[in-house]
Amino acid sequence: MISRERERDRELDDYERLIEHEKSERRRSFEGPVVVHGRDREWHQGRQALIKQYLFPSKYTGRPPETALDSWIVFINHIKVHSGKHRHQGGLVLFVLEGEGYTVVEGERHDWEAGDLLLLPVTQGGVEHQHFNKYEDKPAKWVAFINSTIKEWGSSEMTQLEDHPEFRDLNAPRK
Repeated sequence: MISRERERDRELDDYERLIEHEKSERRRSFEGPVVVHGRDREWHQGRQALIKQYLFPSKYTGRPPETALDSWIVFINHIKVHSGKHRHQGGLVLFVLEGEGYTVVEGERHDWEAGDLLLLPVTQGGVEHQHFNKYEDKPAKWVAFINSTIKEWGSSEMTQLEDHPEFRDLNAPRK
C-alpha cells in the first residue's frame, strides 16, 4: 500500500512538473524577446562556412530558451568560394541576401542570386548538396530557416562529406 502511494506521489510530481514546464513555455512564447539583433551575434567559422547564428533551439544547447520562438534554426552563411559539402533530409529554406552563386543538389547545378529563394527538398536518405560563390571578389550571403520540429519528424541525419577549406577542427588530434 505504501509503495502505491509513493508511485502516485511521483506521478503527481511528474505531472505537476510537466504543467509548470508548459506554463513556462507559454509565458516565454508570449513574453520572450521578439527581436534578435545582429550586433549581438558573432561570426564563426564552421565546417560549412563562415556563419552568424541567430536562433538555435535550447533542446540542443541545454541552455534556457532565449526568444519567443524556440523551434527554429536561423543563421546567415557567408560564402567566399564554396561551402562544405553535406547530406541531410532537406526541408529547409535559404533566402539569398547578397551575391550570386549556385548550389549543386544531387549532382545538378542550380544558379541563384540576391533575392532568390532556394528550397532543399525533403528526400529519403538525404539530399547531398554544396554551395558555391560565383565571384571571388564579392562574397555571397544567404540566410537559412530550418524548423527543428520538422527536421526531427523527418529523422534528419547530418553527414559531413567535405569541410569548408578554412575550417580548422580544434578537437582533432594534432600532428
